Amino acid sequence: MTTINRNPFHRAFYVANTMEIFERLAWYGFFTLSSLYITSPTAQGGLGFSDQERGFLQGMIPFLLYLLPVITGALADRFGYRRMFLISFAIMCPSYYLLGQVHSFWAFFMVFLAVAIGAACFKPVVVGTIGRSTDDTNRGLGFGVFYTMVNIGGFIGPFIAGYVRAVSWDLVFVMSAIWIGINFIPALFFYKEPEHDSSKDQRSLKMVLLEAQEVLGNGRLALMVIPAIIALMVTTRMGIGFHYYLMGVAAWVALNFAWTVSIKNSPSSAWYLQKVKVGNVPFVLYLLILTGFWVVYFQLFTTLPVFIRDFVDTKDLVIALQQFAPYSVDFLAGVNLDQLSGALPTLAKKYHAGMDAVALQQLAFDLVNYKVMVPDDALRAGLLALQQGNVSPATLAEQWAKQYRQVNPEYIVNIGFGLIVLCQIAISAYIQRWRALPILVFGTVILSVGIALCGFGAGLAIGGTTVVIAVIVFSIGEMIASPKSQEYVAAIAPKSKTAMYMGYYFVSMALGNLFAGLLSGWAYTAIAKEMNRPLWMWLLFAAIGLLTAASLLIFNTWLKRR
Repeated sequence: MTTINRNPFHRAFYVANTMEIFERLAWYGFFTLSSLYITSPTAQGGLGFSDQERGFLQGMIPFLLYLLPVITGALADRFGYRRMFLISFAIMCPSYYLLGQVHSFWAFFMVFLAVAIGAACFKPVVVGTIGRSTDDTNRGLGFGVFYTMVNIGGFIGPFIAGYVRAVSWDLVFVMSAIWIGINFIPALFFYKEPEHDSSKDQRSLKMVLLEAQEVLGNGRLALMVIPAIIALMVTTRMGIGFHYYLMGVAAWVALNFAWTVSIKNSPSSAWYLQKVKVGNVPFVLYLLILTGFWVVYFQLFTTLPVFIRDFVDTKDLVIALQQFAPYSVDFLAGVNLDQLSGALPTLAKKYHAGMDAVALQQLAFDLVNYKVMVPDDALRAGLLALQQGNVSPATLAEQWAKQYRQVNPEYIVNIGFGLIVLCQIAISAYIQRWRALPILVFGTVILSVGIALCGFGAGLAIGGTTVVIAVIVFSIGEMIASPKSQEYVAAIAPKSKTAMYMGYYFVSMALGNLFAGLLSGWAYTAIAKEMNRPLWMWLLFAAIGLLTAASLLIFNTWLKRR
């Protein structure tokens, strides 16, 4: 057996991994809880936005976050990694704090966008540092360590944020700002640019756009696609009927097709006088199909937290904690009694004896923001007693907190990060013996099964346990599929340009974020709440995952024949 001597990692490698942990603490400490914060009532410290507004924010901002690194990475190569680190922290640190200070929709949108711009400056630089500070002898281990650091930050961040939000939502954003502020220390005093071949890194923005044209398509294609995406965002935000959007897009595509037919294409023509051209057709098709995977994946962050809060009774988990870990109950299922007792008189004024089930459910939706899920009979009795003066708000709040408290949704979602930290390396080592595509399909199917299981947690006595099992199954599918989705790029990209194509792999994640957010906002409002069919919503997400798996099989067969 041949022994390979692995070179030690450079100091920049360890500094970059340290900064990655703190940046992920900030991002996941906020983003895992963002669905809850955006839709929580203002009286409870949230923004009080609708689920459709939530979907718009969670779709559009991460969409831009994953697209911008194509440009910010080129800027970092030209102007220096250390400088770009400092710029990113200077943008993110105040922006995270301001997220908790603004309350109107467009003000929050602009500050959230600033966070995304800062994160987009950081993302390519930290990955580039790992790439530059490793070599052929240690690169595989280096990126394995880096991926573990990502998930350590993703695991710890929501735990701390979930604890401090019981005190005040403002503290969530203060903590995120502090995590980013800490990163100034290693960036200023310990980070040193790793040595590299500078001749390979002086890419101008023009070169970046030429690369995009080679990989994705020309300017005419962008002119056809980008307005359609922007129109989708506007349609969702303005509440315009979707059929109007489809008619408008169809007319826009027809206009572009007619223009393409009428012009004479030549290499010297201006970009708008060229025919629509797709770059690497197999790669573009793969990105479009893989978008379905990310649409399903991001429901873990956009939809699952609010679904657990509104529909899943996690009392079974609270009982288990009280029996086996009683000291953890106040941390994992904490209730702010002052906020709850302050909200009860307002709920009591809305209640009347003839209230139907739909109206009563709306009161229940208001109440779950205070981390208690009260059965209908107890809800009616308690509010009636409060109206008649037979019980004080403080006493009723204490009773309900004791009997009906719920586990924080972010802690259940966080189980996935913990599993990845513990199991990802072992699973990756085990599945590396098989080809990428079959394992990618298999993992996507498992992930889809996990997302479908989420829907069965609503209305069950063991709802909390059901969702925990769903998250575990989902995470196993993620650990199987996600690394293989990147590995498969090497099979369809030109061998001499694999690294360049990997940079554009994130376009699928950008589109996945966009459609995941918009779909989440619509489905949660129309299917889960208005139709009161949350299971149907999760089955819809699962169907998208299964359709993605089938499309991958068809695509791979087509690619082999081609």
